[in-house]
Amino acid sequence: MKLTLRQMEIFLNVVASGHLTNVAKEMNLSQSAISMSIKEMENILGRPVFDRINKKLVLNEVGRALYKEIDPIFKKLSDIEYEFKNSENKGMIRVGASTTIVDYLMPSIICSYMSSYPDVKITLKEGNTKEIVEMIKTGTIDVAFVEGLVDGPEIIKEKIGVDELVVVTANKELAKPCYIDELADMRWVLREEGSGTREVFLNYIKDKVDNLNIFFELGHTESIKSILMNRECFTCISKISVRNEIREGKLFPVPIKNFDCKRDFLMIYHKDKYHSTLFEKFLFFSRKLMMQMLDEEQRLK
Repeated sequence: MKLTLRQMEIFLNVVASGHLTNVAKEMNLSQSAISMSIKEMENILGRPVFDRINKKLVLNEVGRALYKEIDPIFKKLSDIEYEFKNSENKGMIRVGASTTIVDYLMPSIICSYMSSYPDVKITLKEGNTKEIVEMIKTGTIDVAFVEGLVDGPEIIKEKIGVDELVVVTANKELAKPCYIDELADMRWVLREEGSGTREVFLNYIKDKVDNLNIFFELGHTESIKSILMNRECFTCISKISVRNEIREGKLFPVPIKNFDCKRDFLMIYHKDKYHSTLFEKFLFFSRKLMMQMLDEEQRLK
């Protein structure tokens, strides 16, 4: 058995007052409850902390030493409690995001947020859409930003933008107009199973392509781009993630006929998540900034 904060609070109040009756009245407790708390504390410590003199409790040498240790600790805890009760901009938010969003959108959002709210700590978990959704379901993270298909009645989904998927290659000669089924036998490198990018692309072409020649699967967009640079192959990827390479002439978009593959960017959280003021502020801030970034991306087309 160990000392409790309640016992410490009662102890400090008794020290200040010296009379159980006054403490009981101030704390809205019975006098016997106050007396029992003091006795329990003394039993835990194995020695008395008060001398009973003239019906008044007076600290003895053990009690004085205990008071010296407990008083600053309890005051600090009280300060912390007051600060968090009265501060809407202090705390920690656990954020998750799928790989594309982590790499190309979240750094700017989190840096901007922490500049505006320096007392808020943000932790960021990365994974594919399936992994991030599971983190939301288990309460490992508070809010997440993903793309692709999200299922589950316990998940609240909010659309915050649209992302375009493009087919690209590093070989300019291969970037010619064609239909998607004409490329089915070519070598493709895609994200791993569970990826929102992969799921949306394969679902989009399922009625057009019977069997896509997937020769490599990778867990990260940057790794896929590296493979493209060194192999004659194709991938379907977020346009956001290859905008620089396309502009620099390192990758080339393939003009696929009748190909309009898009997906929603979603903000998700558990339906039972408590919405503190801090949480609501982060939702508003990140939603607004991400929508602005995606709108800007559309204007750059």
